[in-house]
Amino acid sequence: MGARRYPLESSPSPVNVLPIIMTLSRLALVAALLSPCFCLAQFQATIQRWSESSRLAPFQFPQDAVPAPSAKDGATQAEWSLLDGRIDPNSGGLAALHDDRLPSDPDQPGANFFLVPNSDGGRLLADLGKVKEVLSLNSYSWHPAERGPQVYTLYASDGSSDGFKPGPKRPLDPTTCGWRKLARVDTRDAEDPQGGLYGASVANSGKPLGRFRYLLLDVERTGMHPAFDQTFFSELDIITTDDEIQAIAVQEPVLFTVEAGEGTFEIAFDLTAAPDLDAWVRKSLAPVVIEWYPKLVAMLPSDGFTAPDRVTIRFRNGMGGTPASASGNRINCNAAWFRRNLEGEARGSVVHEMVHVVQQYGRARRGNPNATRTPGWLVEGIPDYIRWFLYEPETKGAEITRRNLDRARYDASYRVTGNFLNWVTTTWDPDLVRKLNAAAREGRYSETLWMDYTGKSLEDLGREWRETHEKRLAGNP
Repeated sequence: MGARRYPLESSPSPVNVLPIIMTLSRLALVAALLSPCFCLAQFQATIQRWSESSRLAPFQFPQDAVPAPSAKDGATQAEWSLLDGRIDPNSGGLAALHDDRLPSDPDQPGANFFLVPNSDGGRLLADLGKVKEVLSLNSYSWHPAERGPQVYTLYASDGSSDGFKPGPKRPLDPTTCGWRKLARVDTRDAEDPQGGLYGASVANSGKPLGRFRYLLLDVERTGMHPAFDQTFFSELDIITTDDEIQAIAVQEPVLFTVEAGEGTFEIAFDLTAAPDLDAWVRKSLAPVVIEWYPKLVAMLPSDGFTAPDRVTIRFRNGMGGTPASASGNRINCNAAWFRRNLEGEARGSVVHEMVHVVQQYGRARRGNPNATRTPGWLVEGIPDYIRWFLYEPETKGAEITRRNLDRARYDASYRVTGNFLNWVTTTWDPDLVRKLNAAAREGRYSETLWMDYTGKSLEDLGREWRETHEKRLAGNP
């Protein structure tokens, strides 16, 4: 009977990794067996976690308590199916479980398998094709928040038992139809319910778990979010005695750092997923970041606020049609989109995202549940005002023309709202954006502020702005 192991979260320094091994006493084991709700798992699950801030694309855990992901293992050759649950269309599907590829970022949906929001998990079935000696099942996940932890029960069968059912769906208990319960895996930590990079290994101290053809994972939601709490499974390995274990080849991180604001700020560029862009970033993007990040910090102050002094700009694959995004002090850049726009909008898009890094509007709500939420059109309009009218006004990328006049509403967001903000600042109050930003960051944004700053309501300003463009366009056929 194997003991269950619950190692503490691994420190970013491997020296401080101190797994705690807890073994049930005989008395506790007897009491558990007497409980009508207790279904004893037969093997131990070793768990390790790195905090989200760690840069561990290779998924290598300290002291090898959980093995690094392997290529060409039993999972790669198995036939996978989903018995219960629905796959989220934004995920990489079942193939992400065994494609021998790992995400390079903690929030990379296309590189992970996960189920749709608001669902109760599901059951995954792996058919090895024939009975094999299984040594271990290792599962890996990575997400900065509630999709990081893993919660599942592992069952296995050789398929030979009377009454065996190869695809037991919920609510059928697999142990009633020819399956053995091998382990219960739960990497959640109630005292530290954050995300991170997780590894879990169900093994038997170097001995086989048994001879099986089928493995079943009954996957549960983590329960750490009302809707978005389905685990980002990055890879599942099934190690058998038939496998020649090979580590998944992972490219070494391509990183470099620059200083801005006379050493006040540190900007790190992560080009691991796009090393071909290294020369362009150093020559064309880094100088813009060095010049403009301190400018943005000075441009958008508020009482008691200190902007992030360390920013990471990471180039990623698998971002679909999104050019770039920002969260906290991180900016994600779509490598494929940037390759197509190096001489066009690439630099300006980073300026836009740097404004988001400086805005930090979520801080007020974390400290004050009564803080007002700034409308999205203004959250996106301020970065585009700064980008199109202060950083690159010569491109005229936010002009109102006959083609977009029908969409010219102050709350249309992005470029259109940027144009509206430029009109208000040049017509009524040159400090308007600074004042609105401070109010938004402090959780006190309100439409009444427009009247306070300009003497006119937001609706009146929006109407006058549109009329100005209508008259201009009417006089210039």
